[in-house]
Amino acid sequence: MPKKYIPFTPNTVEGQAVLDNFSRTRRVLRYRDNNKVYDRLKRGMPFYEVETIEQVGNISENLVIQGDCISACAYLKEQNIKVDLVYIDPPFASGVDYAKKVHIRRNPKLAERIAKAEQELDNSDLREFEDKMFRDIWQKEDFLNWMYENLQAIKSVMSDSASIYMHLDYHIGHYVKILMDEVFGENNFLNEIVWNYETYSGSVKNYFPRKHDTIFLYRKDDNYTFYLSYLDNAEDSINYKRWKDYIVEGNKIKGANYPKTDSRFIQRLDKWIRDNKREPDDDDVIFEIRSFAVSSTWKDIKPVDPKDLSEKLDYATQKPEALLRRIIESSSDKDMIVADFFGGSGVTAKDSNDLGRKFIHCDVGVNSIQTARDRLKEMGAEFQIMEIKDGVNLFRNPAQTMDKMTKLIPSLQQGIVGISKFWFGAIQDSKFGSIPVYVPNLVDSKEKLLDIPLINKIVNQELQNLEIEVKKVIVYYIDVSDYKEIEKFIKDNNATQISVELKDLKNLLHDVVVEDIIEYNTIKKDNTYTTEITKFISDRLIQKIDEFNEKGNLQSIKKGKKFTPINLSDEGLELIEFISLDCTNKKGKWQSDFEIKIDKLGYVSINNQKTKDFWNGKIESNKKPLRLKIRNISGDESVLNL
Repeated sequence: MPKKYIPFTPNTVEGQAVLDNFSRTRRVLRYRDNNKVYDRLKRGMPFYEVETIEQVGNISENLVIQGDCISACAYLKEQNIKVDLVYIDPPFASGVDYAKKVHIRRNPKLAERIAKAEQELDNSDLREFEDKMFRDIWQKEDFLNWMYENLQAIKSVMSDSASIYMHLDYHIGHYVKILMDEVFGENNFLNEIVWNYETYSGSVKNYFPRKHDTIFLYRKDDNYTFYLSYLDNAEDSINYKRWKDYIVEGNKIKGANYPKTDSRFIQRLDKWIRDNKREPDDDDVIFEIRSFAVSSTWKDIKPVDPKDLSEKLDYATQKPEALLRRIIESSSDKDMIVADFFGGSGVTAKDSNDLGRKFIHCDVGVNSIQTARDRLKEMGAEFQIMEIKDGVNLFRNPAQTMDKMTKLIPSLQQGIVGISKFWFGAIQDSKFGSIPVYVPNLVDSKEKLLDIPLINKIVNQELQNLEIEVKKVIVYYIDVSDYKEIEKFIKDNNATQISVELKDLKNLLHDVVVEDIIEYNTIKKDNTYTTEITKFISDRLIQKIDEFNEKGNLQSIKKGKKFTPINLSDEGLELIEFISLDCTNKKGKWQSDFEIKIDKLGYVSINNQKTKDFWNGKIESNKKPLRLKIRNISGDESVLNL
């Protein structure tokens, strides 16, 4: 259960009036179930315990938060932290499952032999498979209710001078625009930005290739921060071509030399004299030729180039740094706080730090947190990583956790005729027959709480709509508003003969994360501690590789082509991408005193310093290691006390 609920709107004090836009009798955008969000808005944002799990560098205001947007906003509001600029790149309701390319690393012993022979790595020998990252599959109504609540949460932590950039595409952006009109006010809409990018169009024949995203810009209030930016093309302007013989020092025309007979320039000179109430001196800048102002159509920013290894991170939906740099420079000043509540690859945090802003990176997926963490640490940023302790033990991200639960619930079957998609599936029981099972959708934060509206839907709608004979259903929950109240409601309102069993999902989720098996030894010689990883076993990854090999072999037989399977060494060290030693803390907050990261080519970075060396299976430290953390190539982390 949350520690408490934080109001979306401020509590009033004597002599103060607050416009409460949650109390409207009707919503601007009408759709099925659109008013069900009001109960959650009235209840407030759930505030959970927040734990600092790692400190990178010195203590700073920069935050990397693992958790959902609403819970993160509750924490920020409780801490009285106001953000000055928000950029969010949420799910697009695109109906797509996004995957991560998982690259098998080189066996350290093999890598050593290659290095000694001074041979180049054969990139064709790199083996990879895909692993699901997150699911962008929504019912339209669920997405809009979820987004409406997120927007209200975000608005509650925005400063009065803040702006928000909402990045979407054609799938559902037009609906979200109306939601933003309602949340922020139509008068606070500033721009619909079209980010037009040219990439390969494929074989589209029946419609124009879809090559743009849409970014909606809203202000919180009239007193917002904004600076018009200019393209780097002043030389294309008419003024530059007309007065190029007089231009000095970065497109400036000074009092020492200017076109004295040009009527157009004389007008600008007269204005300068009126403004300054004197004639210009030789060093005075009379006029600076600027390039064209950036319009609401951004054609000059390219997507991340897959070949640009300096920026490409193999993270689905990654946005280019140039895009965020323009947004941050246009709508914030130095030392302002820039927040991204769907942080993804960490580009917002990275650019904010580069530009002298403070950052808040938030995401529910562990891959996002790891990617942002490594990216920010490599550039020398200082921040703390915090985890929202909502009682949900996720396996990497909500979508993958939902997939895992199909195996955690004994004998669960999905896609049974006569049972609607509301139910997660059904289990077969010798006594009760088919038992439909409800599991809250971990992707949708609003389903975390079992309350009266939800149990009312189950009892008075879903039980009665079952098309097969059922004696019992199981309802899993994460949090419950009032257990006794829910039980009483079921007893008083269940008109069917179907019994309802309530189960705590957290008990099931305890088994969702299984740590990998690590064998190691640590040797001290002189003042150096050497920790050698001798064996690494990841049952899940081995299973994934077996599935990949089986599928590839079947396809090769059909196509008559040779298939080379992924073969692991007995040591299994090819499954490791990151190792860290904590030589400071025996428990609690992680302090990475020494770390190595192995890239997909097999090269190693030591304490963020890239090298052309291959990993040798060891990590060294000049202090006694207390804890060991290893991250496998899919992002699962295991921690051992040494």
